[in-house]
Amino acid sequence: MIESLTDPNDPLDRQNEKLLKIVAALMRRVEESTDASGAAYAQFQRAAVLEQEVRARTDDLERALELLNDSNARLAKANQETEAARADLTNAIEAVQEGFALFNLDEELVLCNSRFGLHMPDIQNRLIPGLRFTEYVELVSQSKFLSLPDAVAPQDWVLRRMARHADDHVVFNVRLSCNRWMQVSEHRTPNGGTVILQTDISDIMRLERQERDRILDDKARLIRATLEHIDQGVCIFDSKLRLVGWNNRASELLAIPNSQFQMGAQFQTLFNRLSATIRFEGGVTDADLLAWVNCSTDRPPLQFQMHSGRTKILSVFAQEMPDRGFVISFTDITAERQSAQALYEAKELLEQRVASRTMELADALNEAERANASKSRFVAAASHDLLQPLSAAKLYVATLGGGLDEAEASAVAAKAESALNSVEHILEALLDISKLDSGRASVHLSSVLVGELFSQLEDAFRPVAQAKGLELRFVGTEAAVRSDASYLRRILQNLLSNAIRYTEAGKVLVGVRRKNNVFAIHVWDTGIGIADDQQDIVFQEFKRLHSDASAADGMGLGLAIVERACGLLKHPIQLRSELGRGSGFSIEVPSAEETGTKQSSGIAAKKSNSEVLRTTVALLIENDDNLRAALSMTMEAWGVQVLETASTEKAAELLREIGILPDVVIADYQLSDGKAGTDAIADLTREFGHLPGCIISANRSPELATYCKKAGLPLLHKPIDAQMLKSALETAVG
Repeated sequence: MIESLTDPNDPLDRQNEKLLKIVAALMRRVEESTDASGAAYAQFQRAAVLEQEVRARTDDLERALELLNDSNARLAKANQETEAARADLTNAIEAVQEGFALFNLDEELVLCNSRFGLHMPDIQNRLIPGLRFTEYVELVSQSKFLSLPDAVAPQDWVLRRMARHADDHVVFNVRLSCNRWMQVSEHRTPNGGTVILQTDISDIMRLERQERDRILDDKARLIRATLEHIDQGVCIFDSKLRLVGWNNRASELLAIPNSQFQMGAQFQTLFNRLSATIRFEGGVTDADLLAWVNCSTDRPPLQFQMHSGRTKILSVFAQEMPDRGFVISFTDITAERQSAQALYEAKELLEQRVASRTMELADALNEAERANASKSRFVAAASHDLLQPLSAAKLYVATLGGGLDEAEASAVAAKAESALNSVEHILEALLDISKLDSGRASVHLSSVLVGELFSQLEDAFRPVAQAKGLELRFVGTEAAVRSDASYLRRILQNLLSNAIRYTEAGKVLVGVRRKNNVFAIHVWDTGIGIADDQQDIVFQEFKRLHSDASAADGMGLGLAIVERACGLLKHPIQLRSELGRGSGFSIEVPSAEETGTKQSSGIAAKKSNSEVLRTTVALLIENDDNLRAALSMTMEAWGVQVLETASTEKAAELLREIGILPDVVIADYQLSDGKAGTDAIADLTREFGHLPGCIISANRSPELATYCKKAGLPLLHKPIDAQMLKSALETAVG
């Protein structure tokens, strides 16, 4: 059969070749055969059929070849379009102004443009397709064009970079050499690949730095103006003990030319220049100062005095700043010292004149006694008690010329001085009694805050009580009485002096009780007490419970002055005493008409002092631009240096930048950042320490007034009265 002549699995060319060979063989056999029978025709006929089949197979083969050629043509066209698209993509990527790179899902570089890695020429030629992402990061970390901070090693940078690579979207800045900056944007593609864009932002960073430098320059000028405005010399050192700020006043006070103050100069260098011209005093040495400066732990504030040159005396205050730097201020106290010395010399001269005049007075008194033997008991007793310390003083003075050694002479001189002091006290008491008896004493009634009076007396008498081992207690009070402040103070001074003098153990108690419109001021002690038969005579002049008491223990005039002063002021006085258990004096004083007033005649009443505002630095937190400008202008007219901010956050940033704490904070109660002014002051206090504050608000609710009172913050209501604002500032910084 025909099917058996060829293998259908062979290619058409092979089958045609076989068929042609068969046809040729059959034709030869027909031509060579001598038999002209039907067998030859049959073979011919079979050959014809084979030829037709070959032609059909050939046609099929030609059609298959045409289809194949058409497919190849379309494939070639698709390849051309693909290459054109790839070329367009490459051209588009190349036209991008930023560096561009694409990594596939396997973290291998697929393609990048010529700008990718342009900022790092030493590695750019190694950024080729097939490069793994980790190798790319390693190459960047080793580039000499990458500028890393001193504390960051290339290995650390690689770890941080790979950690950021884990995020889907990352944007960060990289600092390069020659003060250049590059922004890197990394984004994940939908198929898991990674696209990286590199943008040169050097110009933007320079503009930002220029703007920041301009702001810093403005703030530096403000700080410089503030430093130059104050009367103190100021030197500011950073945490590495380098000089970073100073004013001309420091150059004047330390006698160092301003040209020698150089930015970055070490503290030790400046100290070496000063060591030959300064002397420390007050228990502080140069070693103590150097130890404080070089201390590795927190430095407590250090204050001492030193001599600069031959005549200048400076008060020095050193305090640490939050960044471990420190500020040293110098205040010239030469004039104060000279005034104190002048006062001391005047006191010495006055004592000499008093001693001389006292001796003259003694002679005059002796002459008066001889001239008028019928003087009253008062004058006779006064002369007697006055002459006792004078006589003692004369004897002591006479002894000084008897060849005593230095120690003995000092002891005798001290005793003579004590005797003369007793004479002075007696004369003062006699003058008080004389004035009270003559009717020439003038009384100035006003509202007196008893609590403030108690505070003054406690400061004066507590050391005396402690020296005797006594407990001195004042019961706090807000009572306001109507009296003469000076005489009321003198009355209580004499009562306290007697109580302490005649109390050997226990305590002295001072307090106030109210009786209707009268306040009773009590002075109780646990002393020796006064017998019933002596209670009427203790108010007489020159009457003492112990006849053997010396002049140093008092001359018996204290209670006489108390009785006369109480009579002048119409303040009833009562005495309760039990022998051996103590005594109690009470004075009834009428209540003041306005008990809530805060003014007292001569008792801790603060006077307005506008001069203090000229050295005041105020921090103003006000979100309203117009009000902030108006407040700043008003305070600056008083000489106040105003630091303006619109929010709590900006205020904190400003204080951190300038490193100077304000003397007072004025804050609007309702700020635009959502914080109240009270909260703003509390936040600043927690960060920078105690800062006196003042609240301004249109809120007139009792709750706000109560809160400000408890917090110790003056409250000024809008519209703001300038005089009240000025008074609040003076009170805060006074």
